[in-house]
Amino acid sequence: MSETTPSAPPSLNGTHPTPAQVRAAAEALKLAIDRHLAAVEARTDELDPSVLEAFDALASAAEEYDELLYTVHDEVTPFDVVPPESDAVYAGPEEVEAFSVFIRRDFLITDAEALAAAAGNVSEDFDAESGDSRAAVAELFDAFDADEISYRAEEIGLEAIEATTWVVAADPEAVGGWDDDPFSEVDLQKLLYRVDLVDEEELDDEEEEEDADDESAAALHDAEDVEDEEDGDDGEDDEEAEDEEDEVEHGHGADAAR
Repeated sequence: MSETTPSAPPSLNGTHPTPAQVRAAAEALKLAIDRHLAAVEARTDELDPSVLEAFDALASAAEEYDELLYTVHDEVTPFDVVPPESDAVYAGPEEVEAFSVFIRRDFLITDAEALAAAAGNVSEDFDAESGDSRAAVAELFDAFDADEISYRAEEIGLEAIEATTWVVAADPEAVGGWDDDPFSEVDLQKLLYRVDLVDEEELDDEEEEEDADDESAAALHDAEDVEDEEDGDDGEDDEEAEDEEDEVEHGHGADAAR
């Protein structure tokens, strides 16, 4: 959910939601807020499960209200429900009996001819002259694992962009089987290890932007300080001028009295 446009309108059996449903969602959000506050006030430790449950319920209620509000009234809320960060407090088992490794690696095809030639070298069935890049990628991953592909990336016409690896504690009885979107199923409170390989140029750009923002803020602060000092000087001059006027007026009065 964002402050501009919700990710998707709610599904309500194909019918358009009504103002009454928006009102009901608002009441549900109020109730979720009360329950979350009560859980926080009564919690016994930082990982109190009742607080975590109330937090999830509050986030869900806020998201539902936001989506209904946007769909019915074309309006948004100032709420921004974000997923937990990867540095969430670990709440998994101390003695890990099983774990899952989630890996994502992104590549650009920089040389289609080199890619086709590499696929032809590992497979007699692939024709480097007529084969397309889709088939070439399939042949290469049939011959090499992801680590080997990354190692050979430049010579086979690829550019490794970014990568992330997550190691997550798992229930021994639940391991095996595959989800359509495995990363979405990750419980970040069971994250044992995570490493991200990102583009150095992007990091440099982000650092430059942060430095520029800091410099702009500092310059603005200095300008405000200078303006305040000038205003202060003007104020002192004005006060001195008023004092001099008072002295002159008093002088005239004294002369007249004499």
